[in-house]
Amino acid sequence: MSSNPPYAEPMRLALEQAHHASAGGDVPIGAVLIDPAGTVVARGHNEREAGCDPTAHAEVLAIRAAAARRRSWRLDDLTMVVTLEPCTMCAGAIVLARLARVVYGATDPKAGAVGSLWDVVRDRRLNHRPEVISGVLADECGAVLRDWFVQRRVDASG
Repeated sequence: MSSNPPYAEPMRLALEQAHHASAGGDVPIGAVLIDPAGTVVARGHNEREAGCDPTAHAEVLAIRAAAARRRSWRLDDLTMVVTLEPCTMCAGAIVLARLARVVYGATDPKAGAVGSLWDVVRDRRLNHRPEVISGVLADECGAVLRDWFVQRRVDASG
């Protein structure tokens, strides 16, 4: 892999969003939606704790922001760049928004729905299947999550 793989720059922006989630006491997951030129259309980070909302995942918040900005739920030219493989809810939202592509960093073997545990976005029974690119800055994305969970265990024990 090159030192600056495709989608590395937007993934770094998603990592910035993950840090915002962490600062707010939430699991550090961040997402950005970019247009074909690479311009950021929307950003999101987990806000489940801050908003007391189980649906306030980074991906869903970014999709909501992009749809509001564009005044359309059809986001078929956008790419979702997210630090962790989306869960079933977020994968469903990606399909329903008709995103062109989903790019993620770390895999989620416990709840991933873009190939790990389930593969919602490639299910041929659904009417839309975005392109999937995985493993972009995977080590960095995984480290942010691992470090956050380690710190939570340390804080809880002492």
